[in-house]
Amino acid sequence: MLLPWVISAAALAYVFGFATDWDALVRATEGANLPLYIGFTVADKMIFFLWWGILQAAVIRRFVAPVATRELISVRGGAELLRTVNNPVADAGFLYGVLKLTRGRVAAVVAVATIPLATHFFVLLLQATLSLAFLRGGPAANRDILVAVSISWTVLACALVAVRTGLWERKIASTRFGAWTKNLSFRTLLPFVGWFTLLAGFDVMIQGLASRAFGITIDWWALAGRIPLLYLALSLPSFGNYGTREITWSFCFSEFADRDALVAYAFATNTVFLMLHVVIGVIFLPRALALIGEIRRARKQGVKVPQPLIHDAIDP
Repeated sequence: MLLPWVISAAALAYVFGFATDWDALVRATEGANLPLYIGFTVADKMIFFLWWGILQAAVIRRFVAPVATRELISVRGGAELLRTVNNPVADAGFLYGVLKLTRGRVAAVVAVATIPLATHFFVLLLQATLSLAFLRGGPAANRDILVAVSISWTVLACALVAVRTGLWERKIASTRFGAWTKNLSFRTLLPFVGWFTLLAGFDVMIQGLASRAFGITIDWWALAGRIPLLYLALSLPSFGNYGTREITWSFCFSEFADRDALVAYAFATNTVFLMLHVVIGVIFLPRALALIGEIRRARKQGVKVPQPLIHDAIDP
């Protein structure tokens, strides 16, 4: 519970207490079209929120049990208010809400926590791999992307070997928690790959438009290649991605703008997202209060609240 605060505090102390010229940071915002930037950033958050909610509901319906899309979006909206505290609390609240919504179906929690994440990972891996052929200097000049892609393909290859050799069947699919995975195949996952591919394209476009509105022009292929790296960095537990976002943006796109402009952009994005978490959470306030109450009762009764292995960073 304290880890996100520690990570954010350390990252923010480094970014703003040691490595930032505050006067330069303020000057970096002078060329920004703030109304346009805020418009793009709000559109980014709201479309991601709805897109993920719809796809997560579709995953549960396809592989586990019937669930209404509006109900799952309501649970996700309630969890957004918890996201103002930190991401792991929000993710745990969302997964617990899914558990209650599906009347205790643990398989629904596992499905909604793994399939969208794995599918999105696969799409981002394809995106980063493709970008290497178009980035300035090719793979040799973009070793950060090359290393990340190589490791990711190795992990995916190991997963495929586990499936082909029957290891997955013996260890996972044969258990009562993994029986639903027998319905998994590339064909059944293909529609979700398609939807996440569209989302990835929107992601690159909206990030490019938002950064340009802020006065930072980043090459489109650089965005395509390094947004997956941003997702990896932002999967670390933190308070609203403060600190981690600033560091990753200033590192990944240093060739396109000075560090202060990139830090200012990332900090502004964190702040807009934080306000939108509150707005969405207030819209779904009854569900948010219900989630908080259910989590408290579960802990008092000794019931384990589901915790994701990693935070799913859906707002790069």
